Amino acid sequence: MAASPWEGEGGEVRRCSERRQKPSHAEDRGTTAMTSSWKQQLVQVLLVLVSCGHGDTKTAAPTPTPLPPVTPLKQDAKSAVLTGKNFTERVELSSPVNMTLSCTWKGDQDKPPNITGHWRKDGQEIQDSRVTVMLEDENYKLIQVFSVVSEKDLGNYSCVFGNEARIDFILEVLQMGEKRDKPVVSYIRDFVVMTCKVEENKPIPTTWNWYTSNGTDKEQINTTASKRFKIVSEERETKLKVKDLTLDDAGQYYCGAVYPIGTSVGQVELKVITFMEPLKPFITILIEVVVLVAAILLYERSRAKKDSAEGTQTNAEQNTEPQGDDKGAEGNDSVRQRK
Repeated sequence: MAASPWEGEGGEVRRCSERRQKPSHAEDRGTTAMTSSWKQQLVQVLLVLVSCGHGDTKTAAPTPTPLPPVTPLKQDAKSAVLTGKNFTERVELSSPVNMTLSCTWKGDQDKPPNITGHWRKDGQEIQDSRVTVMLEDENYKLIQVFSVVSEKDLGNYSCVFGNEARIDFILEVLQMGEKRDKPVVSYIRDFVVMTCKVEENKPIPTTWNWYTSNGTDKEQINTTASKRFKIVSEERETKLKVKDLTLDDAGQYYCGAVYPIGTSVGQVELKVITFMEPLKPFITILIEVVVLVAAILLYERSRAKKDSAEGTQTNAEQNTEPQGDDKGAEGNDSVRQRK
């Protein structure tokens, strides 16, 4: 039986549809390869996302604090010319400096072409400071730069020529111009104000402190620990106020003007007295007057008694003498009668 064209056509159609419905083995392999590549890409994307998530959750390391810029030290210089054997110059400082010290010595009569020179600090020779000093223009010169950055660097710097000539530079904190020789006097249970000042031509301190002496050391006054003490400071002046004074508050007090190079210390003496203290001289004088008056009265009384006794004796003698004369007269009369 011959196949109809429709059948053939339909059969061809059916075969095509069957081919579409049932993929071949090559198509299966291509689809599998494509699926695996997509899986790999998906896994890579997930890994990237996870790594980015972990990177975002990490805590950033703290940023290191930048170091403050180093301020170069100020430059300063002091020089001195020595004509004899010794010379001393005082140098007041308020801040760290690079100090250039220059010494010039005229020399003695011999003036050798060279001598040995060295530097000392507080009497101790500075290491590696000994040099040979040549005679130039009839003078010997020693120059040295010292970094003075803290209070421990202050002191007596000496340039020594040979073993005889010496110039001393005494480096110290700025000194307070006002010095009080007499003590501050106040009464017990009263209040007192002690003051320290810095001269107008000197730098302003960074801060002020007050100290009291505990026998051997200075103890800083803590105004928060005791309400009896109060510190009021301005630029160039500081005041220590103490109320409800007791006899134990008497003693030495120290005010400190704090500078970057160190602390300049002033001293104030406090004397606490009772209200009877001012009366003591008058009481002493009064006692002396009373004793003197009593002595005078006793003397006058004893003298009056003595005068009274002498007067009584004189009267008795005067009363006795006329009776003797009467008896003598009576005796003379009796003698006359016998005759």
